[in-house]
Amino acid sequence: MKYDFDRVIERRGTDSVKYDILQPLFGREDLLPMWVADMDFAVPDFVQDAIIRRAEHGVYGYTVRPGRYNESIAGWISRRHGWNVDPGNIDFSPGVVPALVLSVLGYTEPGDRILVQSPVYFPFFSSIENHGRELVNNQLVDNEGVYSMDFDDLEEKFRSGIRMMMFCHPHNPVGRAWSMEELQRLAELAIQYDVLILSDEIHSDLLLFGHRHIPLASLGKEIAAQTITCIAPSKTFNLAGLHTSAVIIEDPVLKKKYEKILDDIHIGGGNIFGFVALEAAYNNGDAWLEQLLKYLEGNYKFTRDFLDTHLKGIRVSPLEATYLAWINFEMLGLEDKALMELVVKDAGLALVDGPRFGAGGAQYLRMNIAAPRSVIETALDQMLQAFQKKFPGMF
Repeated sequence: MKYDFDRVIERRGTDSVKYDILQPLFGREDLLPMWVADMDFAVPDFVQDAIIRRAEHGVYGYTVRPGRYNESIAGWISRRHGWNVDPGNIDFSPGVVPALVLSVLGYTEPGDRILVQSPVYFPFFSSIENHGRELVNNQLVDNEGVYSMDFDDLEEKFRSGIRMMMFCHPHNPVGRAWSMEELQRLAELAIQYDVLILSDEIHSDLLLFGHRHIPLASLGKEIAAQTITCIAPSKTFNLAGLHTSAVIIEDPVLKKKYEKILDDIHIGGGNIFGFVALEAAYNNGDAWLEQLLKYLEGNYKFTRDFLDTHLKGIRVSPLEATYLAWINFEMLGLEDKALMELVVKDAGLALVDGPRFGAGGAQYLRMNIAAPRSVIETALDQMLQAFQKKFPGMF
C-alpha cells in the first residue's frame, strides 16, 4: 500500500499544541507552526482502525497491559534495531520526559551531579534542576554544523563525580545518529566511572540516509546493567497525544527502584487507547515507516537545496536522524532575539530558538520538517521573502 504524505490536514481548532497555543507562545495566531516535534501526517490506517475497534466496545474501564503489549515492543526493537530485549525487562511511562523525571527521582539524590550534552532537548535541563540536582554540561563540538562528542572533557567530568548522564540518542536537535565507535567509547567511560546512563532513544526509528540506530544497552551486559533506555511510538507514528512510552531496564535492582517510584506517584495505569495504538503500530508499522523515512529524506533534501540555492550562507546541519532541521543563521549577524523577531514577525513562522537548547545553541533555529512538502516550500518561501526585504542585495 502506498501512503499519502502530501495530504494537508487542517489541525487548527483541534486543541493542538502545535497550532492552537501560538498566541501565548509567539504573540501571533497566524503563524505557520514548525516548532514542537510532532508530525502533520495522519497516523497509519491500521493504528486508526485498531483504536476505532476498541472504541466501539464502549467500555473504557481500568485496563491492564497484556503480555502481548510488551512482546510487540520487543519484537519491534528486534526487527528494527537487532536488539533482543526480554519482554519482562520492559516497563511503562506516560512519556519519555516523565521517564526522565522518574529516573532522576528514583536513582539520584538532591545535590547529585547529572550530565547532559548541549545543545540538547531542553526538558533535560528542567528534569534535573527542578528536582534539586546539579546540572553538568559536556558541550558537543560543532564543526561547521557537524557535531561530535568531546570525550576528553567527558572523561574529566565523569572523573570529577557524575551520578547520571542524560544521553540523547539519536540527538535532538543536532540530528546525529551516534556511531558504534562513539557509543563504545561512551560505554567504556560510563563503566569505568560507574555512571548511570539514561538513554533517550525516542527518535531511534527515524534514521535517515542509510544510518542505523545502535541501542546503547545492546553493546554488552556491563553497559546494559547501568543503562535505562526510553523509547516510544510517539515520534515514529505521531502518537504523542496518547501518552504511552516504554522504559527498558535490564538490571533487576534498577528495575525495582523504577517500579517503586512509578507506583508511589500512581501514574503506571496508562491509557487504554495508547496500549492499542502502540501494539498496532509496532506489529504492523514496518512498511509505513519505510515510506515515511523516504519522504522525510526528500523533505530534508528540499530544505537543504533551497537554502543552498536561495539563502546561501544559511546552513542546515547534516540530518542523520529525526525530522528536526538544525539551521545556522550566524551569517545574518543578528542577536538571537532579533533573529526570532525576524522569523516570527516578518516570515510568519514559529520555530524553536537555539538558545533554548543550552550552550552552543546561539544563532541556530530548529525547524520541524515532518509536514507535507508543500508546507515546507511555503515556509521556506516566506523565510526567503522576509530575508530579502530585511537584507536587500544579500540574497
